[in-house]
Amino acid sequence: MEPAAGPAVVLVRPQLSENIGTAARAMLNAGLSDMRLVAPRPNWLNDKAVAASSGADAVLHGARVFDSTAAAIADLRRVWATTGRNRYMVKPVHTPRQAAAAMRAAGAAGDRCGVLFGPERTGLENDDVSLADTVLFVPLNPAFSSLNLAQAVLVVGYEWYQAGDEAAAPAAMTKGAGRPATKEHLTGFFDHLERELDACGFLRNAEKRPSMVRNIRNMFDRAELTEQEVRTLHGIVHELVTWRGKKGEGGA
Repeated sequence: MEPAAGPAVVLVRPQLSENIGTAARAMLNAGLSDMRLVAPRPNWLNDKAVAASSGADAVLHGARVFDSTAAAIADLRRVWATTGRNRYMVKPVHTPRQAAAAMRAAGAAGDRCGVLFGPERTGLENDDVSLADTVLFVPLNPAFSSLNLAQAVLVVGYEWYQAGDEAAAPAAMTKGAGRPATKEHLTGFFDHLERELDACGFLRNAEKRPSMVRNIRNMFDRAELTEQEVRTLHGIVHELVTWRGKKGEGGA
């Protein structure tokens, strides 16, 4: 299947080549083929990975490797982050079924999506989760809800596969308001805004800076900004900086 047929599966810092192989197997079970790896260990594509894929080695050989999570999702417009614990971030939360319906709707509108899966031992870091629009939580037995990497990929892939093509694009995506911004566009705006917030001293508290930055990014993520809105925000920040400079020089 072509990568555009479903969401990208983004494995962030996977630890074992066998787990990458079993994740590839789970992907192909659900008709998914766009595997992306963030900072995998050297020689991850080895005999163990291929054997564990049980015939899904085409997914492994087609996998793309990235240095950072931001780079791996740069071309995507909607991203979900899988997590099993409270991250104390204000983000929408979907079950796999809800996420699958939203992914189908986004796909119908021509928007690429992806799902982040964290390292086997620790899961995603907060900085990774902050890059996503929505948290994806699998509701299981509260006393024992642990899933291995391939299981998590299969649960999400299964729901996406079962959702079929019945989901219609939400009105917000079809009313001509503009396409959602890609993660690359959003990251560029965040870098611009944070650079100026550093310059004016707003982020001067080094201890609180990481959580403040995540909170600011989460606020804009929840707004589901379009490409035009991101350009407008760039312009607003630019004009405010220009005005501040003129005022500092004694201008009106």
